[in-house]
Order: sequence, then structure tokens, then C-alpha cells
Amino acid sequence: MCKKIAIYPGTFDPITNGHVDIIKRARAVFDKVYVAIAQSETKKPMFTLEDRVKMVKLATKDIGNIEVISFCGLLVDCCRKNNSQTIVRGLRAVSDFEYELQIGYANASLDKEIDTIYLMPSLENAFISSTVVRDIFRHKGKISHLIPKEVNAYVHNI
Repeated sequence: MCKKIAIYPGTFDPITNGHVDIIKRARAVFDKVYVAIAQSETKKPMFTLEDRVKMVKLATKDIGNIEVISFCGLLVDCCRKNNSQTIVRGLRAVSDFEYELQIGYANASLDKEIDTIYLMPSLENAFISSTVVRDIFRHKGKISHLIPKEVNAYVHNI
């Protein structure tokens, strides 16, 4: 039997309830989902790669057949290394679509065997982004309703 394996990539800086929503949706479709955390030095993450890996592991500990990995370099190389032919991306709004479409086509140009699928979070999570969470956090605002409770405790203890 061939297992359906997907990779859900991102910087997860930090992981949000919206990300967890997409992970759960992807897990309902695929036998295994790798949550692939990009090193992403160009985005200048607020949290270290090690902290982001820990936060994602905390947030997904109760979801079966999820593996948290980190990578640097091309996403298609990460897909090949982990025997995945599917990339999962979340779409919150129409404004995400143009960027995600470009990235999806770029990945397809690098490896025609790898497809990208797009999943929508539930309406209650549609407005949440890591950028919004970081901005609120920097200004000492309340973020506990936007991120998993384990992640909230973690970021407040770093």
C-alpha cells in the first residue's frame, strides 16, 4: 500500500491556531504529514529555529501521524528527501492566493511530480497570521486566543 504523505511548510514564527487548523485538515486527507519548519533567514524570524521546532511539537503533540522537521534550502528537495509528492498550503484570503500561486508554480517548475494543494482554515481562524501574532506580542498584547495554549506558555517563558 502506498502511503499518502504531505509536507506542510512554513516558518511558523510562531505557530498559530490557524496553522494547527490546517495541520488537522491535512491529516484528515493524508496518512502522514510532515510539518516542515523553514530556517528562513531572509524573513528574519523573531524566534530561533530551535524554539519554532519546540513550539510546533508542543502544538501538535496530540495529532497522530505528524512529524515535525526543519529544513533549509529548496522545499522540493525537502519533499524528495521525505518521499512526499504533495505540498499543503493554507489560504486565508484572496490576498494570499496570488503569492501562493506563484510559489506553487515555481515549485512545479522545479519538480513536475510535486503538486501543491490549498486548504482553508475555519472562519474563526481565517484572520490569524504569525505576523499579526508577533506584532501584538511585541506590544505586550494578549495573544492567548490566537495560538495554542502550550505555545502561549512557551513564548511567555523564553
